[in-house]
Amino acid sequence: MLSRRSTEIKGSKNITIIAEGVKVEGKINCPGSARIDGAVNGEITIEKEVIIGKEGKVEANIRTKNAVIAGTYKGDMIASGEVEITTTGKFIGNLTQKDALLTIAKGGLFKGESLISSNADIFKLKDKKKDIDDAQKVNKI
Repeated sequence: MLSRRSTEIKGSKNITIIAEGVKVEGKINCPGSARIDGAVNGEITIEKEVIIGKEGKVEANIRTKNAVIAGTYKGDMIASGEVEITTTGKFIGNLTQKDALLTIAKGGLFKGESLISSNADIFKLKDKKKDIDDAQKVNKI
């Protein structure tokens, strides 16, 4: 007789995974957390946490709360919380944070500027309705 076990991971309803070998180009809007082990080019907005795995390669502007970089990241990041660059992580670009919450492990690479901003508006995630309204205006012209 087979036993029924829950296959759900606690809090997994809002986790987006881009697996190794997957390539994505364009805009990603994620209401929860995301793990990227593949390749992403474009613009990324993630409400909670983005994790770029060891094999992940991301070339994008990212807005998020927290980030863990274990792979390669190129672009500008706005993070309202903690940013960690692991021993295998490479961060090339600019980082803007509310507070100085950047951790770089021995062997990790950070090449760019780390800025602290008191402007709370830049840390707000874009309003989805505003994005839709802006898109409709562009289509009318």
